[in-house]
Amino acid sequence: MASVPKHRTDEITGKRGLWERWASRLTPRAREEIAGYLFISPWIVGFLVFTAGAMVASLVLSLFKTNMLQSSSFVGLRNYASILLHDKLATRAFLNTAYYSFATVPLGTALALVIALLLNQGVKGQGLFRTIYYLPSVVSGVAVAIVWSWMFHPDLGLINGVLAKVGIEGPRWIASEEWAMPAFIIMSMWGTGGSMLIFLAGLQSIPTALYEAAKIDGANAWQRFWNVTIPMLTPTIFFSIIMGVIGSWQVFTQAYVMTSGGPNNATLTVVLLLYRKAFQAYRFGYSSALAWVLFCVILVFSSLIIKSSAVWVYYESEVKR
Repeated sequence: MASVPKHRTDEITGKRGLWERWASRLTPRAREEIAGYLFISPWIVGFLVFTAGAMVASLVLSLFKTNMLQSSSFVGLRNYASILLHDKLATRAFLNTAYYSFATVPLGTALALVIALLLNQGVKGQGLFRTIYYLPSVVSGVAVAIVWSWMFHPDLGLINGVLAKVGIEGPRWIASEEWAMPAFIIMSMWGTGGSMLIFLAGLQSIPTALYEAAKIDGANAWQRFWNVTIPMLTPTIFFSIIMGVIGSWQVFTQAYVMTSGGPNNATLTVVLLLYRKAFQAYRFGYSSALAWVLFCVILVFSSLIIKSSAVWVYYESEVKR
């Protein structure tokens, strides 16, 4: 068996001794923290490169006029000024998206709460009903858009066909400027299953002792709902609204697949416009600026909701001062 040279053995043992001496100076908590950071280091690297790094790159890119292939020139804040002051198409896209968001968030939250209340009554087969209501939220967005395109077809669609059976002439839905966005809002109610499950979990976490105490005090069903259920559900409602606002301002699939932003830009959303500017017109600097404007809009609305939560969100463990 070949022997290891003495100088090599001393080098290895010396290094091991240095590591052991360094590690022995650390507290057990410090060693656990170092091990924890080492375990999550792949995620940290991925976040810094693909998320934070991409955001910084897009911020820098928004200051240039570039197609990423040939020409590139620094324009400063000119892209932002064009979006906010001169681009009527961008204004239309933001108004359309705001219309969609302000309609879908309250309607979706209310519908999810109603369904959760119905499924929380202990009715027979409620497990099956929960599955049925939740399934649409896991179906592919493109597949859903294709199905609803057929349902909203002005001449051959299922909805207008049913309305015709009862003597009602249905609107032209996605072929109409007035009805295209309401059609998208109706379609958005299809995916309330995710919020419904969250509300159902919130309902089942409310202590039954509160309802029993309210009954003893003579509260009827409506009073119990308004004074017990709603206050205890406000953290869940708050979460649902925040996630709904963020998601609704990023709507893209319906507009892209069903209408391509039409008719006459009636369903043009901000993300669809961003896609057009970046991958059809190759105005990557402009589209990056558009993305940052959208980010600021979402940040403003989210901040307002978070700021208002101090007034209407109740946490059971919270101590008021």
